[in-house]
Amino acid sequence: MLTDIHTHSAFSPDGISPLEEMVERAHEKGLKYFGVSEHFDFDYAACGLELNGEHPPLIGGEEYFAAARALQEEYAGKGMRLLVGGEYGFCPDKGCCERYLALTERKKPDFIVNSVHVVNGGDCYFAGYFAGKAREDVYRAYLEHIRMSLDAPYPYDIVAHIGYVSRNAPYENKLLRYDDFPALFDDILKTIVGKGKILEVNSSTRGAGTPFFPERSILARYFELGGRRVSFGSDAHDTSRIAEGRERAVSALKELGFSALTIPDCGEYKEILL
Repeated sequence: MLTDIHTHSAFSPDGISPLEEMVERAHEKGLKYFGVSEHFDFDYAACGLELNGEHPPLIGGEEYFAAARALQEEYAGKGMRLLVGGEYGFCPDKGCCERYLALTERKKPDFIVNSVHVVNGGDCYFAGYFAGKAREDVYRAYLEHIRMSLDAPYPYDIVAHIGYVSRNAPYENKLLRYDDFPALFDDILKTIVGKGKILEVNSSTRGAGTPFFPERSILARYFELGGRRVSFGSDAHDTSRIAEGRERAVSALKELGFSALTIPDCGEYKEILL
């Protein structure tokens, strides 16, 4: 049963394909669960950041939720469950968290992806973020923010793309592994397990040295610690990348002992056998 629970359309500032085309393509590919999780970048707003200097972050989302709910109804009888969600960029700023909580209460997304993009005032995706910074300091700060994000006051479901910081990192040894910060990783992974959250396996690694995030050793440790809830997300921003890398990720999960993917759907966690 094909699933992809982390994607973006042109409603996101960095998305490319229109939402209608994303949903149509997912249906054509035979997905049974397709999750759209547009960016709600209140973290950017809290830090006064811009994306590419011209695309403001998605703040209200009124048009997105209206369009997505209409498509959800349209595809209800076509064998595909369209999940209308959001990706919340975590920031420890109180006002930022309150905005996410208010959005959740107002729009009631089917699922929430909790992500860390911004660390200490800058997005660690962009090359300029790393200028003059040592690998250990950058990666530790990133993981510390992930740990903080796990205590966010809004009811998120998925902990996304652990390893995001390494996508465009300039270091010779850019891959983030469990052995780099074992104590910090244990704290993060044990907290995910304890809170009953879902750890995402994300195939959008952009040359980070691994076919998916988190890297295999981190997934193995998660399993050792009792973690069983995992989801797959391609992080596709256009129709060509929907479900990209899914087979490789699922194969690795099976080898590590996982038996199912977890689909968050309006507070219910559904297990889909691998």
